Amino acid sequence: MSKIVITTTSFGEYDTSCLERCRSEGFDVVVNPYRRTVKPEELVELAKGAIGIIAGTEPITENVLTGLPQLKVISRCGAGVDNVDLKACQRMGIKIFSTPAAPTLAVAELTLGLILSLLRKVCQADNKVKSGKWQKPMGNLLSGKKVGIIGFGRIGRKLAELLEPFRCEIAYNDPSIEQRLSGFNGMPKEELLQWADIISLHVSTKDMILGEKELKLMKKGSWLINVSRGGTVDESALYSLLKEGQLSGAALDVFGQEPYMGLLKELDNVILTPHIGSYAKEARINMEREAVENLIKGLK
Repeated sequence: MSKIVITTTSFGEYDTSCLERCRSEGFDVVVNPYRRTVKPEELVELAKGAIGIIAGTEPITENVLTGLPQLKVISRCGAGVDNVDLKACQRMGIKIFSTPAAPTLAVAELTLGLILSLLRKVCQADNKVKSGKWQKPMGNLLSGKKVGIIGFGRIGRKLAELLEPFRCEIAYNDPSIEQRLSGFNGMPKEELLQWADIISLHVSTKDMILGEKELKLMKKGSWLINVSRGGTVDESALYSLLKEGQLSGAALDVFGQEPYMGLLKELDNVILTPHIGSYAKEARINMEREAVENLIKGLK
């Protein structure tokens, strides 16, 4: 039997049909035994002799790939492939697939939930009640707010769609989209930061998008959401601006270093979630099904 390895932490937990599909194709399936992101040396050992990997967010470097000479296909269970050395894969003839559409709604809905929680101070109110304090923090309406979306791909556009009933003014910044798109205005990043009440980040790069300079351009009292990639926001500068009151609040689902152990944990006007953008059962099942079909297609 041909060996394939599945490295995501919860694959098949909510629907075993994907695992059964792999086995029906004659594959010997090895799943992640650690229930966490595998380390490079663990991946090499785990995937020794494998022809395919259904991958999570673990780094798949050239060194890892060199240790897996039988590998033919990497099927990423997720939207991005920035954790994979694509040039090394090309040189070694390894096919790469991903599931960019499957997590779109889950990430956009989480973003909307974080925005509403931030503006209405839901987490702060919850903490006060649980600590025995019957205090009512005053929040803000989402209705009518100016929302700036940086990165206007599938998820950015879906968020814009979800915000329409709230009568928000929506503008975007995306260097890959030059023209006015679907009735929304494109703006230079610096202009967008100064215009928006809420900035939501939906980029596919790990490059720094909002450093100290950019964060200081944001409107006083505004909010920041990042559910895209860790490393795209200067977390130290964000901490300072939140503590000083320049920004009203922030919500982050991704971090430069995960698990996150930084200073933002000290602030009560910040919501921190452990990279759960795609963690809705329906979305996860769709991602897993698509990842399996991509793997089978690549191997055939």
